[in-house]
Amino acid sequence: MARVLVIVPFPMSAENLEKRKAQLKAVRLGPGIDFEFRPVRIAPVNYVSQQDSVLADIGILEAGIEAEREGFDAVCIDTVSDSGMSALRSVLSIPVIAPGRHAMLTALMLGEKFSVLAMWDRWRHLYSKTVAELGISHKLASVRSAGLQPNNQSLLAGKEDEFFPALYDAAMKAVTEDGAEVIMLGSTTMHEAHAWLAERLPVPILNPGPLTYRMADAAIRLQLSHSRTSYPAPRVPAAEVLRRMGEAADVLNAQAAKGGA
Repeated sequence: MARVLVIVPFPMSAENLEKRKAQLKAVRLGPGIDFEFRPVRIAPVNYVSQQDSVLADIGILEAGIEAEREGFDAVCIDTVSDSGMSALRSVLSIPVIAPGRHAMLTALMLGEKFSVLAMWDRWRHLYSKTVAELGISHKLASVRSAGLQPNNQSLLAGKEDEFFPALYDAAMKAVTEDGAEVIMLGSTTMHEAHAWLAERLPVPILNPGPLTYRMADAAIRLQLSHSRTSYPAPRVPAAEVLRRMGEAADVLNAQAAKGGA
């Protein structure tokens, strides 16, 4: 049985973690592969600044640095920011799949230009970074925001009647005004809107989280992983330092939870 670790980029309750696990329903993987979803212990409140990006990288690295030793065959990162991907690739030999770049590259398999459908403008810098790293700015039709405040815990539950039409309107503007031939969701927190949008949009729309599960499955079966030339291993791994940081974060998270009860 192949095992894949899915790193969820925020600490969260078991109930909210189930909302993340629900992404598995969107893809048929068959027998022989199992997915374990693990929340990080170190994380920013949201991904809206460079400080947040640093914390996100550290938290995802801490959550996955021992994945290979634990017997996992691949790692998926549950954030379109691709936080921690490069760091984890430097310390792991197993495939590490991140949804942002893989969704963008898959979009270019389906059309000549794509747009990112975002919840709000404050995530725009995340997409710009990945587009610049991949050198595909000429293929990006637009980043269209629906102007909605995201919730990384409850996701879209209870807000479907407001959020789904707003996302549809933004996506249609990307198609009719910006020339997008493919749309990708700008966050795995938006996965609950995918099926609704896919039924109504005139172009393909990519759901980044489930895409990574399929790609992890393919990488395992094909015995492929990242290039060690691109991602050289550190001379001194930081697993112990990260473990201590995670333990300290656990204490702070428990105190925050108790204070909010």
